[in-house]
Amino acid sequence: MKIRVVSSREEIITLNPNERIIHLAFRPSNKDIFALVETCPRIEVIQLPPSYKRTVSKSIEMFLEMQRIQLIEGDVWGHRKDINEYYRVPSSVIDKIKELKIEGKSTEDIEAKISRESKLNPEMVAYILTRETPA
Repeated sequence: MKIRVVSSREEIITLNPNERIIHLAFRPSNKDIFALVETCPRIEVIQLPPSYKRTVSKSIEMFLEMQRIQLIEGDVWGHRKDINEYYRVPSSVIDKIKELKIEGKSTEDIEAKISRESKLNPEMVAYILTRETPA
């Protein structure tokens, strides 16, 4: 699973329209969020660092909810944008999530364990759990 890292508002218009998960590494304005949703109509998740997520307006939160786009808090630890524009969630993490699900662990236990071990935010683990593993 890969997360497209966007480090400036100028980058938004250059994005592939098929992007599904975006991490914004800058503090977006309402206009930036609208431009992102317009540029990437298939977007499912927008991830923001914790300090930026707290500044997102209620109207944008409602807009994203109506569009069925998740706004989650999190970071892409150790990612270097100058090397690769995508952050890849290691396949070992996805395999571990699948393994825990097969073992019958609860969603909350899986989120807590994986986020502790991998530095992924529990909300991102929950998203991976719903997307990458069959019900």
